[in-house]
Amino acid sequence: MAIGVLGTGRMADALATRWARAGHRVTVGGRDAAKARALAERIGHGARPAGLYEAAEAGEVVLAALPYGAGAEVVRELRDALAGRVLIDCANPIGPGFDLLTGHGPSAAQQLAMAAPEARVVKAFNLCHEDVWRLRPPVFDGRPLAVPLCGDHPDALARTAVLVRDLGCTPVQAGPLARAHLLEATAALFIGLWLGENADAQAVAPPLAHAAG
Repeated sequence: MAIGVLGTGRMADALATRWARAGHRVTVGGRDAAKARALAERIGHGARPAGLYEAAEAGEVVLAALPYGAGAEVVRELRDALAGRVLIDCANPIGPGFDLLTGHGPSAAQQLAMAAPEARVVKAFNLCHEDVWRLRPPVFDGRPLAVPLCGDHPDALARTAVLVRDLGCTPVQAGPLARAHLLEATAALFIGLWLGENADAQAVAPPLAHAAG
């Protein structure tokens, strides 16, 4: 699969490296050509650097590994290149006090969909620190990590599910893109528990056998 990456930060590095090792063709796009080149060299496995527009055009699937706030602006500039492509949003709009910066408005993923209405947006990969995606594979207590996906397009969800499995994880359908705000709120809750309270967020949920009483 051809994957375009928008951004040169740590999430871009972690996910794109794993996908390149799995045999996908990765193009790293950034405003800073030196950073894009350095990341492509770190990823290896044929990854190549490019500008943002070229990376968007190169990918059947495009990962928006961009900070919240910058994401919609960049995607709006690339809307023509992103038309018809799967656009994965992994951003967490979390501010001081672990509150959602989106408030009662549209989720970060929905904002990308509005900025590029012909792209097929999927929310995924936002619940874990980038170091989790570097694990080969992310398996805890014998269970592969589950990755929830929100999106409106079956083909986009299916392609994203392939990339989830290539990380050694299990894709979980979490509903339409309208539910992406729940994934973002879950990230805010978990990060607040982990970092703010030093609590084990995983212990919040009972085993499946006991979940329904």
